[in-house]
Amino acid sequence: MTTQDELHVVFGTAALGQAVMRALLKSGKRVRMVSRSGKAKVPAEVEVVKGDASDPNSTRETCQGATTVYNCAAPDYTKWAELYPPMQHGILEGAASAGARLVSAESVYGYGPVEGEMTEESPQAATTRKGRLRTMMSQMVLNAHQSGKVRAAIGRAPDFYGPEAVVTTIYGERVFYPVLAGKKVAVMGKLDNLHTFIYIDDFGTGLATLGQHEEAMGQVWHLPCAPTLTQRELLTMIFEEAGQPAKVGETPGAMVKGLALFIPVMRELEELLYQWERPYRFNHAKFEKAFGSTVTPHREAVRQTVEWFRQHPKAK
Repeated sequence: MTTQDELHVVFGTAALGQAVMRALLKSGKRVRMVSRSGKAKVPAEVEVVKGDASDPNSTRETCQGATTVYNCAAPDYTKWAELYPPMQHGILEGAASAGARLVSAESVYGYGPVEGEMTEESPQAATTRKGRLRTMMSQMVLNAHQSGKVRAAIGRAPDFYGPEAVVTTIYGERVFYPVLAGKKVAVMGKLDNLHTFIYIDDFGTGLATLGQHEEAMGQVWHLPCAPTLTQRELLTMIFEEAGQPAKVGETPGAMVKGLALFIPVMRELEELLYQWERPYRFNHAKFEKAFGSTVTPHREAVRQTVEWFRQHPKAK
């Protein structure tokens, strides 16, 4: 099979799905994007189809002919418990029906608080609702691989930022639009704790790399990130690239807990405060040893992200 004959199917057309698509196109792959609406802003050579990730009948149809399937789909942040497991199941069924490899994108919620660096060997010890859900969904993928149902791998990454990452990340519209307006940005947690971030295109490239290597299947992989820095350092870069004086602050944990009583999305974020109130370091040595890694320096990633937000002003 030639590169042009390979079909890579991506579930999810938001920021991460788009990043995977860009990485695959650079490798000369055929790409099919799947969204609930059947619409997405993509290059002319990319196929877009309508599909429901939670419906196995739909996923079997949209995965026909696939070489590799990528699960980059995510429901509304406040509806994970009811919507995410059916989506995981549906995409597993679709990939299995096509005999395709499956690459599942994941966060690090399942680890819970970790002393030192997070690695693939860190125990899944989370006690939060989202952490336990993530652990269960990870096990779904690994069980499917171990049973022979589908060849699957998991690609994990920490908090991300980048073009098109508007509402699916804390470092999205809550940071970049205020910065461009010269306003103060107050973030969750401690400004001077170390915190690993990943640029969205590095996230996408990592997933696409796993999808093109049979030897990656059956394993969990931490995807390559630029060197760990502090929130203050990252925010300072963002303000500098925006041409604005840095105005940064911390949102007290007590305030987050108070807002959680009235605002659904804050209720979901409140249980993850620990990620921002203590050092949060992510190790990708296993991936680098197996496949090498070329990551985007934070300065360049910030420049590209600021430019994207500048060209896509927030609707009034």
